[in-house]
Amino acid sequence: MTPLSPPPLSRIRIGSAPDSWGVWFPDDPQQVPWPRFLDEVTEAGYEWIELGPYGYLPTDPARLTAETARRGLKVSAGTVFTGLHHGDAVWEKTWAHVSDNATLARAMGADHLVVIPSFWRDDKTGEVLEDRTLTADQWRNLTRLTERLGREVRDRFGLRIVVHPHADTHIDGEESVSRFLDATDPDLVSLCLDTGHYAYCGGDSVKLIETYGERIGYLHLKQVDPRVLAEVVAAGTPFGPAVARGVMCEPPAGVPALEPVLAAAQALDVDLFAIVEQDMYPCPPDKPFPIARRTRRFLRSCGA
Repeated sequence: MTPLSPPPLSRIRIGSAPDSWGVWFPDDPQQVPWPRFLDEVTEAGYEWIELGPYGYLPTDPARLTAETARRGLKVSAGTVFTGLHHGDAVWEKTWAHVSDNATLARAMGADHLVVIPSFWRDDKTGEVLEDRTLTADQWRNLTRLTERLGREVRDRFGLRIVVHPHADTHIDGEESVSRFLDATDPDLVSLCLDTGHYAYCGGDSVKLIETYGERIGYLHLKQVDPRVLAEVVAAGTPFGPAVARGVMCEPPAGVPALEPVLAAAQALDVDLFAIVEQDMYPCPPDKPFPIARRTRRFLRSCGA
């Protein structure tokens, strides 16, 4: 008897990102050159990509449009890092960074801007940069200015911000994510649920989708290796060195299982991007492509 195929995930649009090729920085000798990323992400079977760190891909819209169009690629989002809990003093610097990214994302036809909170410890060196727990005033700064960012990005660029809970930041696991969502305006602030980061920080992605479904605006798909995760949590290892040890792994070998996450997202009955990110910095240049191709095949087997 032929096994039944999974139901098609008609509301989920699958893509990938420079992160899945080990790209964390605009320019780094350990990263693959951008033309190779574009060639390989296409060959692996993806049609949608994120821009990655600003400056990694060409920032001239005409050039980037030509490079993506001839490969049949489209852009889903740009990405920015922010430290809005520091208050109004950082707004102008933050906006300069955001506006560059948003200008390029809009020019490339994207509808989203992924917003990642700043790290409380350095993701490369592990140096502690500030207290990992925010004060009440810092929480107020974070929520108030994130709402302002959402409003400004929407009004000036027509983009929707989606805030990305991330390991080693102040928005990471269930407690801080719930507190952040409860304190922000749904019309201005949505969530980019990264399944790997949320699991890394002890969260349950399916539960989050079922509890805060109306706030889920975007997905990043990744898994963690439970064995490596237990080791790095026990040792207090910073996120960057944890990634170098392989804490983020190729699906379907890790957690969370992606099939129920995708099913829960499909049940929301809204169109969502689900962008594959495997966090592999640094990695050998020949490692990402075979993983990307196998991951795309796996996601097709899930109906995506």
